[in-house]
Amino acid sequence: MTKEEIIQNFDPSQPGLADATIFGLPFSAQQSEIIIIPVPWEVTVSYGSGASEGPKAILEASFQVDLQHQEFSELWKLGMYYDEAPEHWAKDSIAYKKLAQPIIEALENGEDMESLPSLQFDLKKINAACRELHTEVKEKVLYWINKGKKVVLIGGDHSTPLGYYEALATQHDNFGILHLDAHMDLRIAYEGFTYSHASIMYNALQIPQISKIVQVGIRDFCEQEVEVAQSNRVVVHTDMDMKAETFNGKTWHQQCDEIIAALPEKVTVSFDIDGMYQWYCPNTGTPVPGGFSFEQATYLLSKLAASEKEIIGFDLVEVAPGDTDWDGNVGARMLFHMCGMLAKNNGMNVGEKINFKRK
Repeated sequence: MTKEEIIQNFDPSQPGLADATIFGLPFSAQQSEIIIIPVPWEVTVSYGSGASEGPKAILEASFQVDLQHQEFSELWKLGMYYDEAPEHWAKDSIAYKKLAQPIIEALENGEDMESLPSLQFDLKKINAACRELHTEVKEKVLYWINKGKKVVLIGGDHSTPLGYYEALATQHDNFGILHLDAHMDLRIAYEGFTYSHASIMYNALQIPQISKIVQVGIRDFCEQEVEVAQSNRVVVHTDMDMKAETFNGKTWHQQCDEIIAALPEKVTVSFDIDGMYQWYCPNTGTPVPGGFSFEQATYLLSKLAASEKEIIGFDLVEVAPGDTDWDGNVGARMLFHMCGMLAKNNGMNVGEKINFKRK
């Protein structure tokens, strides 16, 4: 059956098909415009856990997302396909996370790693395993890009998109990252882990093609991160500064304009779910008081989509399921909106915005 025939026979008002791909859509990978790569990985987490279950939680919650998006009314027709992660990613995450815990505990207890050769050996193994993951992610991303697909990534902890950025760097000579997060993630090899979730933006800065990182919602950082940010191509909008501006009359609309203006011509978006207020995803690994709302985030992303910037991709990370489906529910809806952002910006037909206002 052709894609056009599937669209004609599929009823988007009915519940998503349980045996279909993400959001209950009936399309194959070949018929889908957007490929979603899940990376169930959280080896270096040192506080809350569960991020490796994020992709699965988002997938399961996605079947309850209504496909009639107010802003992107025909988005579903483009097709979004949830790729399969290699089985060893999740297995390796569990194994190496277990190996990492004694290292983290030793550091938290103030022990000198130089006097613990067995832990040093394990640390090298973990760093090598993380590097291998990033290489495999890069290869998977490039596989789909070479087939003409738009490719996005869902984690997993925030270390997971490094290979994604490396893949984008083979396609684009100059691009930036719009980074929504509670944390700067600019630590250098945090706790000895070269590819720590807390080091993702520092590692991204080592990619020459990434010309700027614009951070939004930041409210937790260390002295080292401040030094890295101030001496590198990083623009930081802390939550404190942004809230102070709003208290003095600046609107979110104006702040979004400033954020977007600071970005280079091409941009990928990195969205750590803990950038939002904690009640949206209460089980995320490292929650911090403060943040922005779901609507503020989608407004910024929609303005970016409508701007002159070219969106070349995005990642959504740190969704961790708890005792309810709430975190996955929020993650799935943010993913749907971000797919609309990417599609609209790239000239795909996402339909007209539905207007409920009447004269």
